[in-house]
Amino acid sequence: MASELISNLDTTNFDSSIKSASVPVLVDFWATWCGPCKQLGPVLDQLAGEMAGSVQIAKVDVDSNPALAQQLGVTSIPALFLFKNGVVVDKMVGARPKSDIAAFIRKHA
Repeated sequence: MASELISNLDTTNFDSSIKSASVPVLVDFWATWCGPCKQLGPVLDQLAGEMAGSVQIAKVDVDSNPALAQQLGVTSIPALFLFKNGVVVDKMVGARPKSDIAAFIRKHA
């Protein structure tokens, strides 16, 4: 079960959510059929709680939002995009250990 601290974004709320965020936003591009995406879910849930206030974590289902994934050039999932002030500042592709993702976030937070 996803943490209540993780928001689900789609084409209707993506831009406004990313641009209005007061902290960096880590967006996980994923799909229900993706095994590595499922492995990453609990890690992101933990990080959402541990890093609350310094980063916002959100998810985008690429099957439900193909235009959004295409617009951002998502070619492999899971793909983590870090936005700061509404702009992509870094990306990471593939399931990674929690420590790697935390360091990835801290680099820009």
